[in-house]
Amino acid sequence: MDAIEKDLLLKIADLHGVPEGAYNIRANGELGGRNTTANIDVVTKTDGKSGIDIFIKPGTKNESMHIPVIISKAGLQEVVYNDFYIGEDADVVIVAGCGIHNCGGVEMTSRHDGVHTFYVGKNAKVKYVEKHYGQGDGNGKNVMNPETVVHLDEGAYMEMETTQIKGIDSSKRITKADMKTGANFIVKEKLYTHGTQTVDTDFVVDMNGEKCRADIVSRSVAADQSTQRFVSTMNGNAPCYGHTECDAIIMDKASVVASPCLAANDVEAELIHEAAIGKIAGEQLIKLMTLGLTEKEAEEQIIQGFLK
Repeated sequence: MDAIEKDLLLKIADLHGVPEGAYNIRANGELGGRNTTANIDVVTKTDGKSGIDIFIKPGTKNESMHIPVIISKAGLQEVVYNDFYIGEDADVVIVAGCGIHNCGGVEMTSRHDGVHTFYVGKNAKVKYVEKHYGQGDGNGKNVMNPETVVHLDEGAYMEMETTQIKGIDSSKRITKADMKTGANFIVKEKLYTHGTQTVDTDFVVDMNGEKCRADIVSRSVAADQSTQRFVSTMNGNAPCYGHTECDAIIMDKASVVASPCLAANDVEAELIHEAAIGKIAGEQLIKLMTLGLTEKEAEEQIIQGFLK
């Protein structure tokens, strides 16, 4: 890898080089490296689609899987399909993410659409970490459209930590989940937009089994003339508990829309939504400025703390 690709890998996956354990690195539309283990297998798709199938054996514990994507070739546009089959009673961490470096000029758009589908077996536990990051000369466009589909079997647990760091001009983020009895689904989303960037986030969660629980929390900061739209739909189709929350800081001339939607289709479904949009409190700025920070430095400290 060259210096740019190594920097992207560090930004999106906290990797200083080739990771340990199982991994699949995609670089500029091609396989950049792969490793499997006794419990985690990675297979290139053979159905005509671009992407991979990941098979994690039942009972696998304390193992990780890294699947970063890096694009440093200006103008590259791709759609990738990755399917994850997590066996019963497994407990694993999956680290994904995409980094784009685009210096191709005003008319050049680099784009990555990633469709990830998870089949999480009975009583299995998955932590999924995904970061998106873009950089370049500011002329070309960086576009990312992640779609995540989650199928949780009985007693399954999945935690998603998704972060859009910076430099993504346009993003449509779709997450769909269906849950069986006793399943748990937790999402922690963090977004930061600036300039004229736009991001649309859509969650749809179907809670179909008794005692399943879903907790969707999105924190975002919209600066400059950027636009954010958050939609979260929870369908309580059984005795269940669901919570969805959007908490946003708006700055400058940005725009934020939050639309939580709840549908209770069972008398024992307990569903809660929260949405808050507001500017940085003046007293917070004043307090930090009395400690010697400039107004801009104070804003940055507050934003970092909010998105931490």
